[in-house]
Amino acid sequence: MEKKQNQQDVRMAVLIDADNISHHFIKGMMEEIARYGNPTIKRIYGDWTKPNLSGWKNHLLDYAISPVQQFSYTTGKNATDSAMIIDAMDILFSETVDAFCLVSSDSDFTKLATRLRESGKTVYGIGEEKTPNPFIAACDRFIYLEILDEDEDESDSDHADTEPASDKEKVKKDTATKTGFAKTPKKKRALQNLNRKTISFITQTIKDVEDENGWAYLGEVGNLLVKKQPSFDPRNFGFNKLTNMLESIDQVELDIRDANIGAPNSKHVYVRVKPTNKLRTTHF
Repeated sequence: MEKKQNQQDVRMAVLIDADNISHHFIKGMMEEIARYGNPTIKRIYGDWTKPNLSGWKNHLLDYAISPVQQFSYTTGKNATDSAMIIDAMDILFSETVDAFCLVSSDSDFTKLATRLRESGKTVYGIGEEKTPNPFIAACDRFIYLEILDEDEDESDSDHADTEPASDKEKVKKDTATKTGFAKTPKKKRALQNLNRKTISFITQTIKDVEDENGWAYLGEVGNLLVKKQPSFDPRNFGFNKLTNMLESIDQVELDIRDANIGAPNSKHVYVRVKPTNKLRTTHF
């Protein structure tokens, strides 16, 4: 409970590059941000006179995001980058937040992320998997948009007002529902493969924090994994939690222990690399 309270006490500035991020991710994105702190400042930057940003307008009031107008002075140049950077520095010097969340896939924010961290601020990055590695490495933690829930209702209804379903399509939909073949929510694909390199990265990290018996507290392992690789997330590999991911690795074993006598329902998870003679042959 104390951990959740501490997270709520973290004041966060969320700055979104509307030219670089699709509005379809807004719901999952805001839910993800809430896991790390309280977004007291929420601003989104773009040229709102352009039709390609119209999809964002329907969400600004729902999520209390303040739009910042930035005209494009030159064709082919993204003027929103400069506006975001200037605002970020103003917020930094005002000392009103503890952390920043930069939502963009643009490597131009690499220096900004580095500067904010140098000033003692925690920096979260959110962007697409195509985001250049320098920007990812400059953040304390980086989350790929592809692992977040999309606003499927919004995307499905984008053409609802302009293209009503035909009678034939309605019959097809009704038939699918009755026969049990109605469309089900698609399962997220794994963005990365759990290969030998990733397993080696995990096992080495476990060894970095293991005790004299080879056991390491799962929380410490998870924190160190992210410190080493800010974009590391079990969801990238198709797992909901780090525990599930480690359970799938033959070279690793887990031990669930009672926290203490005063908290019977509280458990601590420990993990270690299996001794070599216990390893099963694994093919990649």
